[in-house]
Amino acid sequence: MRALVMGAGGQLRLVTGLPRPVIGEGQALIRVTMAGICSTDLEIAKGYMGFDGVLGHEFVGVVEDAPGKPAMVGERVVGEINIPCRSCPMCKAGRGNHCPARSVLGIVGKDGAFADHLTLPVENLHQVPDNVSDQAAVFTEPLAAAFRILEQVDIQPGMRVAVLGVGRLGQLVVRVLVAAGVDVTSIGRSREKLGLLEGVSTTTALESEIAGKALYDVVVDSTGAPEGLARAMELVHPCGTIILKTTVASPAILDTNRLVIDEITLIGSRCGPFAKALRALAEGAVDPAPLVSAVMSLDQAEEAMRIAAMPGAIKVLLHV
Repeated sequence: MRALVMGAGGQLRLVTGLPRPVIGEGQALIRVTMAGICSTDLEIAKGYMGFDGVLGHEFVGVVEDAPGKPAMVGERVVGEINIPCRSCPMCKAGRGNHCPARSVLGIVGKDGAFADHLTLPVENLHQVPDNVSDQAAVFTEPLAAAFRILEQVDIQPGMRVAVLGVGRLGQLVVRVLVAAGVDVTSIGRSREKLGLLEGVSTTTALESEIAGKALYDVVVDSTGAPEGLARAMELVHPCGTIILKTTVASPAILDTNRLVIDEITLIGSRCGPFAKALRALAEGAVDPAPLVSAVMSLDQAEEAMRIAAMPGAIKVLLHV
């Protein structure tokens, strides 16, 4: 088996001849057909989370073996990335994504999707609708993360909402919010990335063109940069809400006084509903096709990571 492995010394390399992962109780073996490189993968390559093992958590694949659910064999699936213990108080409260003992595909204690095969619990898997291509289905996990915002914040008509950062995740966040009828201003540093929003009903602006402060009721920080939160604090109204979507290897340095003085609500936002994401893809409510910068072979995974880290890249996909 081939896999892109993050070694204990921080070295990233494609390894061949690895054994297939062993199927645990309640799990399925999945042959990966396509995987996506996201900002978290790039940050892990810089040392974020201290992860050792096979990278990758955005994928679509085909079930090859499922001892407890043989009827699933042959199904095309995507998979939720958190693997909770299902017995702790957090799990029993329905918050398995925050289980303190969880492993996370390609991020914490669980080999990931930049490989020929992976394993996941059967209950983590979602069948992909027939009319959703692999190139679209591979966006399910980050698209679900964008939908999570609508579960956490009640965005009312008339609210002014800004998405700060229009890269990999920001592009999806804008599309999800616009599809939900939200009035969105998309703010970025690249005219090229803002141009990818052509045809999406959003106002676009270069960050350098945004004059003044305290302009928005809700600001989503999807910059992927440590300084993004500080910029979001400049743009949000008193008593407004900041939704933090950025995870980075370098910690942010932040003056928290304004959070207190202006009573700003700060919400961390991570994984979201796969069913809603798959439905949006199947119904055409969100089209991720313009976001594909390149499709490369798993054999080119090391080069693909370098390309994905280039300033102009959005989503680089690995065809497995």
